[in-house]
Parts: sequence; C-alpha cells; structure tokens
Amino acid sequence: MSQTTSPRPTIRLADIALPEHDEASSAPTVNRVDRVDRVVVEAPLTIVVGGEVVATTMRTPGHDAELTAGWLVSEAGLREVDDISEIKVAATAARGTPKEPGEDDVPEDDPPEIDSVHVRLKPGIEPPRPRAYVTSSSCGVCSADVVDAVAEPYAPLHTADWRVQPAQALDLTRQMRTRQKMFDLTGSLHAAALVEPNGNVLHVREDVGRHNAVDKVIGRAFMDDLVPLTDYVLVVSGRVSYEIVAKALSACVGAIVAVSGPTTLAVDTARRHDLLLAGFARDDRMNIYSGGQWVNS
Repeated sequence: MSQTTSPRPTIRLADIALPEHDEASSAPTVNRVDRVDRVVVEAPLTIVVGGEVVATTMRTPGHDAELTAGWLVSEAGLREVDDISEIKVAATAARGTPKEPGEDDVPEDDPPEIDSVHVRLKPGIEPPRPRAYVTSSSCGVCSADVVDAVAEPYAPLHTADWRVQPAQALDLTRQMRTRQKMFDLTGSLHAAALVEPNGNVLHVREDVGRHNAVDKVIGRAFMDDLVPLTDYVLVVSGRVSYEIVAKALSACVGAIVAVSGPTTLAVDTARRHDLLLAGFARDDRMNIYSGGQWVNS
C-alpha cells in the first residue's frame, strides 16, 4: 500500500488555488485569502510486535515510540517498563527524524515509506491480537468487533486523602492550551496532558487523534517507569469517549479533566470504577460526571 507520510507534524502548503473572479457575481468580496498555510500531517504508523504487524493507526508523526508504548499498556496490559524488551522506530526513508513546528518545511513531492515501530515484549507477555484494519485518527475503538469489558485497574486510582480543587482543574486546561504549539499553527489537533499528584503538568502531547495523544502521554509515563499513575490527572482537549476512559483505567489514572463532554458509555465506565471525570472544564465552570467525592467543594 503506497502512502505519503511526513516525519514532521506539519507541512507548509503554498499556492492554494483560488476561484476565478466573476464580475457579474453578487457574492460578497473576500477581503483576505491566504496562499500559504500549515496543515497537520495525518499518516499511517504500523505497530509490529514480535515480528508480526498487530495494528496500523493514523496519527500525527512524532513521539511514535511513546504512542506505541501507551497503546500497548491498554492493549496488552503492560505494567512494568521491562515488559518491553526492545522498542525501535523505523526511520522514514531518507527523511531523518521529526522536527519541531516552525523548522524547515518538507517538500510536498517527496513521499517516504510508511513509518513503523518494532517491539519485542518480555517472555510471557501476550501480544495484542492483530487487527486487520487501519484504525482511523478519529476513533481507536469504533472499528473493533466488540467493545470488551474494561478490566479492573491493577492498582488504586487514588490515595485516601487525594483531592482536586475545582480552580486547579480549570487551570490545568489553561496550562495545557498554552503548550499546544502545533494547534497554534494549524488549529487542527487534539491534545492530552499528564499531571502529577502535586499539580505539575508533566507532559503535553498533540495528535490528530484524541486517543493517540492520550497514548503518547501514557506511553511516556510508562517508559519513565511511572505507571501505575495513581493520583495523576489526565487532561484532554476533546470529548471523552469510552476508549479514553479505558486507557486511563489501564494505567490507573486518578482523574480525567476534559475541555469537552463525555459519552454515556464513558460516564458509565468511569462511575463503575470510581474515576473522577470532569467535562466542559472551561470558562470558570465544569461538570462532574463521576467521582464527585474526589473534588473539594
């Protein structure tokens, strides 16, 4: 399958075609038309475990090892950093490594190969069942045959005296927004942030897919040997689907704070596991859908 990917998160498009002006048209005059724009890259990443392709997902290039590790935390039940014996990112052909937004642009007519991450798991760790389809960037579970029941978290989500202040939760969404560099350039990406129990924003990752951004921050924490994430807060920029909750529970995250709202299945799953779930955390207000006892009033 031929694809055109980029090792960088955005590309610069120039000479955007304009319609010919019709003198007889009564349509309103356009005062400004940009001929150059940055567009976020959406490209396939193949995940190979033990030499077998287990999934291909559409994502924004960058932090691919983190994405893979985070995906495996939920899909293979990884718990300890040495559950992964080896992880290697296959460099895109003749293109080097991802660069930060604003660096040299990628020529539009220079198509590389599909990127891939190759993983060897520790003996005894069962790899995920291979998926025979490409997971879209809009949803990581909607193509699945069934929605499996979420396994019980293997560690506590909270310590007894852990609480979140409403003002703190709102400030976390603001802090995440200030670190969304690619969103500022394109306006087209989701973000996820991982917050330490002391309130420090540890990592922020962006991706065209909500679930990919979550995998990236959880994967980074896993690679840093921080999982289980008891008392940590996951902040997300988009809606909270069932899969976002499932990913948080697999890493034993204590709370999810979202800029948008949740789905009913996400709420039901969060309530079943006593996960703090807050939505519409913006404009000095938010809704608490689950785990209200963990919020100081």
